[in-house]
Amino acid sequence: MAPQRPRGMDALERRVELPASSLRPETSSPSTAGSALYAAVDLGTNSCRMLIAQPKGSQFVVVDSFSKTVQLGAGLEASGKLSRASMGRTIQALRICQKKIEKHGVTRMRLVATEACRRARNAREFIRQVKRETGLSVDIIAAEEEARLAVISCAPLVRRGSEQLLIVDIGGGSTELVWIDLSDVAPDDRPRAIMRLSSGFDRQGLHDARVVDWISVPLGVATLKDQFIDVEDDAARFALMSWFFEENLASFSPANAAQPRAGFQIIGTSGTVTTVAASFLGLRRYDRAKVDGLVMSSDQIDLVIRDYLALGPDGRRTDPRIGRDRHTLIMSGAAILQALMRIWPTDQLSVADRGLREGLLYAQMSADGVLEDGPFE
Repeated sequence: MAPQRPRGMDALERRVELPASSLRPETSSPSTAGSALYAAVDLGTNSCRMLIAQPKGSQFVVVDSFSKTVQLGAGLEASGKLSRASMGRTIQALRICQKKIEKHGVTRMRLVATEACRRARNAREFIRQVKRETGLSVDIIAAEEEARLAVISCAPLVRRGSEQLLIVDIGGGSTELVWIDLSDVAPDDRPRAIMRLSSGFDRQGLHDARVVDWISVPLGVATLKDQFIDVEDDAARFALMSWFFEENLASFSPANAAQPRAGFQIIGTSGTVTTVAASFLGLRRYDRAKVDGLVMSSDQIDLVIRDYLALGPDGRRTDPRIGRDRHTLIMSGAAILQALMRIWPTDQLSVADRGLREGLLYAQMSADGVLEDGPFE
């Protein structure tokens, strides 16, 4: 399946102001009694993840969360279909989500499915089965919407000095890359300009962020691993995965553009990126507060990846920094990450422990006008 990209690229027509400091979601207990709760569920190729949150000012507080590895896309590369076992695991996880939604009395929610369901021939049948067995309605979203939601979730991490921005979301079944030109945006307004992209990539306004290009590569940690599952040598498999992913970026126009290092920022959002960050910090127990917003150099990322290779499959399986749910996927994710750092004009990566769920919450709350600064248009 070829990488997806838009037919036309521009940014916004209208602007809505949002204080940059208001964009980071809180994780404390809710303090606004009676406020409506919102739920967001991200049903990916590898995981099912949910957040339940309450609007507070121009941000939100997380009330409850859930995450489960379901491997919905297991075997998809070979068969083109979701397997009975993977659908069963996923429905079990969605039942837990449904119980949490019911417990908290949530009435505003959005549940979305991404690359595995975009590709599977029996995806519509699966979505109907989910509705029958859990009562939950799941939308299969297009790659552009997935990319847009990941972008707006990362707005708080945009630096004032960033003139060119690349946001990368490494998923289980696909990887979305969005290249944004911020050079016409006032430095203090750059995080807000990213949030204004919530209304789409194909709109443009004076002094706003401009989406230069975006691409959805149908290779994520699960699908890339499956491509090279028959290569027995660990190091050779890693090198082939990294090279193959880089080859799939050949048509992404900024990849061939000469860009200065100054003013360039990459933000990476994914389990791969946060796992590499946690490994670099030596965290035996994951701590979001230490990982989200961390800036890592290319050398530091390479050091962690070399350590993963030295551990080998058995060592990675028992390494507490990686975790049992991720050890089989970390090298394919690391191959994607290393390819990206190799070809872009920067030696630093900003780590984002945020993504589709946060973007879904912001989009719902904005549409309802319950955020302090009103809807983003």
